[in-house]
Amino acid sequence: MKRSADVVIIGAGVTGAALAYELARRGIHDVMILERRFPCAGATGRCGGGIRQQFTTPHNIRLAMESVKRYEVLSEELGVDIEFIQGGYLILAETREETEALCKAVALQNDLGLPSTLLTPEEAKRVFPLLDETVIVGATYCPTDGHANPFRVVKGYLHRAREHGVSVEKFTQVIGLEVKGERIVEVRTSRGNISPGVVVNAAGAWSREVARMAGVELPNEPVRHEIAITEPVKFFMEVMVISIHNGIYFSQTKEGQIIGGIGDPEERPGYNITSSLKFLRNFARELLRYAPALGQLSVLRQWAGLYDVTPDAQPVLGPTPGLENFIQANGYSGHGFMIAPAVARHLADHIEKGVRSEILDKLSLERFKEEIRGEAFVVG
Repeated sequence: MKRSADVVIIGAGVTGAALAYELARRGIHDVMILERRFPCAGATGRCGGGIRQQFTTPHNIRLAMESVKRYEVLSEELGVDIEFIQGGYLILAETREETEALCKAVALQNDLGLPSTLLTPEEAKRVFPLLDETVIVGATYCPTDGHANPFRVVKGYLHRAREHGVSVEKFTQVIGLEVKGERIVEVRTSRGNISPGVVVNAAGAWSREVARMAGVELPNEPVRHEIAITEPVKFFMEVMVISIHNGIYFSQTKEGQIIGGIGDPEERPGYNITSSLKFLRNFARELLRYAPALGQLSVLRQWAGLYDVTPDAQPVLGPTPGLENFIQANGYSGHGFMIAPAVARHLADHIEKGVRSEILDKLSLERFKEEIRGEAFVVG
């Protein structure tokens, strides 16, 4: 392992991989990714792969729209089929209040150029024929939303990054950050120490712990979210379905499996990633309310991952106040895979050119000093 690097990225999930590739293709090749286990071992490898633009805050919407444009060409660019299915997102509402929230969200999305639309229950059923439209009162749909295979995305990013000289150090845990003045001067790992130019904290649910090594407090909290996948059947479902009523989401992979999850409002913050029968019962019950025909499928396996949740459910991005070479790229609150390509571009601009975009300014750690508007749709 090298003992110095222009850029040290902590975490080999989709953010770390996308940023390494983005830097490398701009000619910044002295980049090192440190991963305490292996690529996709954290949230990226445990997510449902959804890529949604239908958010309720302008920054999430803009980042997602920019990312979708990247996802549309990423298979060809990386030379890896990322299994991107652009079948749209169908968002369901079961109450009048939820429908009003969707109306406000669509108005904002349309103002920003996103082609989302409001649907009646009958129109929603035409988008997803298995839907029992009697359980909803309204829905929204955006045809340019989609989903992809997180493992293939990261594989493609890292393959191209390595071709440009990026090093990926697996099973290398960061155990300390030495600070002198306003800079991190040494990254201490389980395999030796590294002198960094820039340090990027892309450690997902462990970003808070990494930041503390440098004396920085992040407001992020890790929260368990569970997920399941069924046996494969003939492909019939391009759309991804979510509900703001109960937080369920589900879609179909290219191999034919139904994959999805549902949040638990009683879940406490922590690093628990065990699976529970409570989740499986709740997910099955709610899934069959919306699509009774899916009750014929057998569940093959279930697992859990961690959302890295901030108070406003938006990421913490960009330079850290008081530490000029420490960059945050975390706090995605379950939406990291959706916006990572755009985040990588904004961070690469900052690292390469010193440019701090409006997005980085608005989503910086400094924003928590003021009252902020949070993201309302914290779903898959």
